[in-house]
Amino acid sequence: MPLYRNDIVQLRKPHACGGDTWRIVRLGADIGLRCETCGRRVLLPRAELERRIKRFVARGVDE
Repeated sequence: MPLYRNDIVQLRKPHACGGDTWRIVRLGADIGLRCETCGRRVLLPRAELERRIKRFVARGVDE
């Protein structure tokens, strides 16, 4: 699954703050995400993130 910086994704489980939308801020073997509700940043392995994505809310630009 292609992922781009600034994609906004909805994950299957909500964050502790109640938000379930995340912005992709870093690409690589680990993907950096920032919660759109509270601003918390986390790193997830690419394979784990691909399983957790429910849908794409908005797509970033192909760089």
